[in-house]
Formats: sequence, C-alpha cells, structure tokens
Amino acid sequence: MNNENFWKDKKVLVTGAGGFIGSYVTEKLVEKGANVFANLRSRESNHEFLKNVRDKINFVYGELKEPEVCRELVRGMDIVLHLTAKVGGVEYNSKNPAYLFRENLIPFINIIESARLENIERFLCVSSACVYRRDAPVPTKEEEGFVGVPEKTNEGYGMAKRMQEKLSMYYAEQYGMKIAIARPYNAYGPRDDFNPETSHVIPALIKRVMDGENPFIVWGSGNPTRAFLYAEDFAEGILEVCEKYPVAEPVNIGVNEETRIKDIVQMILEISGRNPEIIYDTTKPEGQPRRNCDTSKAEKILDWKAKTQLRDGLRKTIEWYERNKN
Repeated sequence: MNNENFWKDKKVLVTGAGGFIGSYVTEKLVEKGANVFANLRSRESNHEFLKNVRDKINFVYGELKEPEVCRELVRGMDIVLHLTAKVGGVEYNSKNPAYLFRENLIPFINIIESARLENIERFLCVSSACVYRRDAPVPTKEEEGFVGVPEKTNEGYGMAKRMQEKLSMYYAEQYGMKIAIARPYNAYGPRDDFNPETSHVIPALIKRVMDGENPFIVWGSGNPTRAFLYAEDFAEGILEVCEKYPVAEPVNIGVNEETRIKDIVQMILEISGRNPEIIYDTTKPEGQPRRNCDTSKAEKILDWKAKTQLRDGLRKTIEWYERNKN
C-alpha cells in the first residue's frame, strides 16, 4: 500500500501543527490527500508556517493540558499524530528539567487517553534521541533507549520522552491500540527556532554567524558529534513509521552522517562567506560526546532513508534565515 492510498481522505489530527516539524508534516499530509485537522493552542497562535496550506486544512484550537479539550479534538478522527513538544538547547534543557518533564508528559497523557476513549484507528508517538544515555554505544540501536539515565543536560526532556514511549507500549498492550513510536534525531532546517534562549545548536550557530558575532564563541571543545536530520526528512520519516509500523516499538529516524560541531561551524562559515575568529570555550557544557543512530531498523522495516545531505540542508536553512530574520 503506498502513502497516497493510505493517507487519502483520512481524518488526521496533528498536534503542534503550527510548529517547526508539525508544519512540514501538515504540508506532506495535504500532498498525500489527507483531511488534516491542525491543532494550535489558540486563535492567536502563529499560523505563519502553515501559510502554504492554510486554505486546504481545518484549524482546531485547544490547550492539550485540558483532558476535556483533548477528547473533543480527537473525536471523529481516524489518526492522531502527536507532535507538540517543549524543548530547547543544552543550556535551556539543563536549567528546566522539571518544566520540560511536566510540559511534555501532561499533554501526552491527555491525548493518548482521549485517543483510546474515542477508538482512534492509529496513534503516533514522536519520541526523541534524548532518551539515550550519555555513553550509549554509537551508532545507537533502539534497544538502548531504556538503559541507564538520559544524558544529564537533557534528562528532564529525555525522561518525559521515555515515559511517552512506555505509556504507548502499555496502551497498545492493554487496550490493543495501534501505536507507532518514532525516535528522531537532531532536527534542523528552515522554520527552526532561532531564539537564543531556546534554540538548538544549528539555528543558534547560524543566527550568531549571520548576525556578525566576532570573536565567535562556541561552547565546549567542538569535538562532540551529532547526526543532524533535515526537517522535511524528519516529517517524511515519522509518517512512514505511522503508516508501516504501528506496533508500539521505537524506530530510529535519522541519518548516518555523523558530524563534529566544529565541522558544522566551518560549513556554516563557508556557506555564509563569514570569517570571524573562533574561540572554543571548554568551561561550558557541550552535552553528549557522540550521538548517532543505527538506522538499520528503519531501512529494513520502512525501506526508508533520509535524502538531504548536511551541507545542502545548511544552505537552505541559512537562506531561509536571511529571508526571514526580521
């Protein structure tokens, strides 16, 4: 069964539809012929990322921390894709573990319970590579997701994502629900969060380079590695998991292109044509030493691989930032 046939005319609720990844998922669902219901917190929420499909989707409003609101949102849906998440970069995540645990878990509990009560055909849990411990083997297989404790700088968020996965497994076991669990790696791309208080490493670096910071200070040694997943590949990958593997087992969604932070810095400088003095501040935290996923499960079960090379994705992201920074 191909994507177009699976999604065509399905009523699909997307929580967090106006966000970075949610907007790409919404656009892809429209392309696939789904009847999309885009959940935003309120009518005042930012619709900007959905401007390309605004006339082709249904907007539904409501705060997911309210159980009765969730019940109303999922009523009549065929599929629920839960993409709403609260997360930031290393500094933000380190300082706000309780907040991130609470703000990610409460909406999830409400939405999955509502999906059960309304007999929803299929549910997608979007987890995170932050579930893995600091010293997990690299490339990291899905079985490592509950070994040890998540990396300290992401512990609150990582534990919330572990709980989301566990709850998904329990709901599938006890209630027979069809639930897919996608475990994506570091996302980046146009529409990312460029707010210095909350941004991840790539948008933070791009903003500071393009804003002319000199000397250019990078937290840590620059040696930690990450596997960065382009936003559109992320969106396509989690839809593939939902369609093809709704069995409440996590599937890594990522790339095999493991890259050092200092190499990311160099690529951004080359693409942007900037040449500041670079200082690596080793007194600052730098997160997990290595992070890269084993993608063999996705390749085998989904016949799926990410398409976008890092340099191409960085170029598109920098161009988008230049057009939209004001």
